[in-house]
Amino acid sequence: MNRLIVRPFRPSDSIAVSQLFREVYGDHYVQPDIYLPNMISQHHAEGSWQSMVAVDDGRVLGHAALCRDTPSSTAELALSVVHPAAQGQNLATRLGLELLKQSDSVGLKSVSIKQVTHHPYTQRMAEKIGFHSTGLLPDFVPSPFAEPFPETIVMGCHLIAGHMRPLPDIPWPESCRAFMQHLCSVFGTHQDKTSRPAMPLQIKQQQHRFDIVIQRLNTRLLEQISQLPRHWLISARLELSRHFARDVHSFSALGFAFTGLIPTPGDDGWFALFHRGAQVRSLNLHCVHMQQLHDDMQQNANASIGNRSAA
Repeated sequence: MNRLIVRPFRPSDSIAVSQLFREVYGDHYVQPDIYLPNMISQHHAEGSWQSMVAVDDGRVLGHAALCRDTPSSTAELALSVVHPAAQGQNLATRLGLELLKQSDSVGLKSVSIKQVTHHPYTQRMAEKIGFHSTGLLPDFVPSPFAEPFPETIVMGCHLIAGHMRPLPDIPWPESCRAFMQHLCSVFGTHQDKTSRPAMPLQIKQQQHRFDIVIQRLNTRLLEQISQLPRHWLISARLELSRHFARDVHSFSALGFAFTGLIPTPGDDGWFALFHRGAQVRSLNLHCVHMQQLHDDMQQNANASIGNRSAA
């Protein structure tokens, strides 16, 4: 193998990039756009994807991209793939680092990453290039590895130098205090803002799961959530606020487990993540905080199964 060259994506690379994903993932990759080279070219022309490729003698052997809804000051480091012939050369790390170097120049304030849990490599790479794991998305997408269970995702966040995304300076519940204090040490704190633009309540079905987005909990909404079908798998995103301790208690009473934080779509702010109905499974995660969240969620899932059996 000749020396690999890492360079920006060119429109002529679209067919080779699509073929690379087919060779590595077959028909199982979760982003269908990569199977249409015209869509790859379109995303780059629109500016919603900004990719780097690794090329050896004209053959594309690696790819990664910053993906965002333009215009936006946040992006996701995604679509990372390395051909088996080029593995063992830290190629995903090199591609990711190169994209992060370009982040500030294209107006980004933060970059997120979804780390798969089927293997530890994405999680190790993310930590190596400066991402901090913030939350779990249980059973989030169909497995790109053709596994029977959906893939659980670890969310990571990387702040571009000079920018902040602080957490509210509030007392944290004992059940998650160590984890939340860790995130405060990474992202900082601020006095909680008492008023924000109104955010509409949302509920959408995503394959096997129902996703709910909430700005503020109240008694009436909690009652309505409690009446949703018990067999539904539900992931809730609730804006992090000074009411967090009360919210954790309220969701816990409904059988939800707290699974960490995820950045809100805007420049600042966080969602607290809650999940009900996770698959019972064993995962060995790279981050000790994510491992604890997973273990707590599994304990919650086992307790829920026991309660249903007793009933």
